Amino acid sequence: MRLLRRCTRISILCLLAISVFTPVFLLSFRLKNLNTDASKDFVEDLSILEEVEGLKGPHLVVYRDGDHGSLVSLDENDRRHKAEDVNLLQSNGTTYGGQEKNQRNLSEQKVSPSREKEKSKPEGVQHSRSIQSHLRRPLDEKVKEMKDKVIRAKAYLSFAPPDSTSHFVKEIKLRIKELERAMGDVTKDSGLSRRATQKMKAMDGTLLKASRIYPDCSAMVNTLRAMMYNAEEQLRSQRDHTSFLVQLAARTTPKGLHCLSMRLTTEYFDLQPEEREFPNQHKLQDPNLYHFAVFSDNVLACSVVVNSTVSTAKDPEKIVFHIVTDSLNLPAMSMWFLMNPPGKATIQIQSIGGFELLSIKYNEDQQKQKGLDPRYVSALNHLRFYLPDIFPSVNKIVFLDHDVVVRKDLTRLWHINIKGKVNGAVETCVEGEPSFRRMDMFINFTDPSVATRFDANTCTWAYGMNVFDLQEWRKRNLTALYHKYLELGSKRRLVKAGSLPLGWMTFYKHTHALDRTWHLLGLGYDSGVTRAQIEQAAVIHYDGVMKPWLDIGIQKYKSYWNKHVSYEHPYLQQCNLHE
Repeated sequence: MRLLRRCTRISILCLLAISVFTPVFLLSFRLKNLNTDASKDFVEDLSILEEVEGLKGPHLVVYRDGDHGSLVSLDENDRRHKAEDVNLLQSNGTTYGGQEKNQRNLSEQKVSPSREKEKSKPEGVQHSRSIQSHLRRPLDEKVKEMKDKVIRAKAYLSFAPPDSTSHFVKEIKLRIKELERAMGDVTKDSGLSRRATQKMKAMDGTLLKASRIYPDCSAMVNTLRAMMYNAEEQLRSQRDHTSFLVQLAARTTPKGLHCLSMRLTTEYFDLQPEEREFPNQHKLQDPNLYHFAVFSDNVLACSVVVNSTVSTAKDPEKIVFHIVTDSLNLPAMSMWFLMNPPGKATIQIQSIGGFELLSIKYNEDQQKQKGLDPRYVSALNHLRFYLPDIFPSVNKIVFLDHDVVVRKDLTRLWHINIKGKVNGAVETCVEGEPSFRRMDMFINFTDPSVATRFDANTCTWAYGMNVFDLQEWRKRNLTALYHKYLELGSKRRLVKAGSLPLGWMTFYKHTHALDRTWHLLGLGYDSGVTRAQIEQAAVIHYDGVMKPWLDIGIQKYKSYWNKHVSYEHPYLQQCNLHE
């Protein structure tokens, strides 16, 4: 009996041992086979990748050690030259890379002594500082890390041919897709989901496998270098393309403005001759009134200048506006102000073709400047040098560009003593500001005739809001001086394109500096202009290419311009002009 029980127990124990060890044995055998298959796949990947040529990289001279700032300086120089040639009133590029690099080098030099001091301090202090440094961690550290891992994975993937279907290629493609999908458009760590963190860990495992297969870093370095070079080339190409499109948009008349001009022109020619007359024309030659001049072919821009000036004036009935346009836009400009009179102010619309003597003079000057940008040789752009001839009975006049908005009463300008000078303007010679200009930036001081007559360090000034004493102008015959410099410029290159450098030369030592709050520049190129500066300014100027009536205008500054546009006007509605 005892023997039977003993045999039964032994058989039960044997069965239990078999049931325990058999699965373990089968599982280990299966894992061995899997490892063997995986190693075969990775060896196959390695053999494939050894046969693939790397991406085409840059010349090694571009990536010399210690020359990491070369590309930055090159881009900044290109951008600076383009900014000077394309638009005289665009902001100059400012390079901060050198300062950051110097600060970084100084901080690295201070690391070792600071660490020694940390060791000598109590552990509690060091622990608290480590917590503070952790709290000061960048808010996008994980996002940047994920993007770096995607770049590394793509670098490994570039080793394999595009048609490869190996296990490694499938796995790394899957990891890239998963991680990019998990990141989405997130820019801060707080926006990452738990799923994104899990996918990053999976990517870590895949990258670890790849690093074990390719222990030699030279292939990876060359690939990353080539990828960086190609990315920089694409960035440079996109930057040039963007610059071209911005300039194209600045030169092109928007469809809505063209529609408005055509509509107004049609209505103007339906009027009878007596209906085309403006009221209060007897005030046009009165020297005791406040005369403003605007030269433009943009109907909507002129309306903003007029409306903003009249709305801020204490005595609008004493204001006289002289608007000069070209013959093509004369009917539209006239019709707009006939339909929308400027309150109690007086307005006059003239065509540049009506000044026959000036037209002959200007056509001769234009022949001397042929080949320059049409914007810079425009008759309306250079008409400002003929103000005493255009307004023979006016003694003082304020000249306004069509891209300004008036925010304070400008009639106070007539009470400012400009100390016998001809031109009153705001200076632009404060270094470090976006509006900074120096004479030698636009005038050729290598020419002996220029170097002997002008000082390159003389403070420059801006067009856009200027007070001109026409009596002093006539006494000094500055229009003849302008013609003299224009004549010299036709024989040899004295200035870059535009009327601004010619103005600096013509009014050299004839300009009085106005307080800077009279004229605020930069709303057409500098997004750093603050609200406080705008509130203090009497005139805000959208100089540059980003005009407020264009889609490329700086959005946060458009409200100051839109405030003076009657978007409910039926013609604006019909031409799809809206805020």
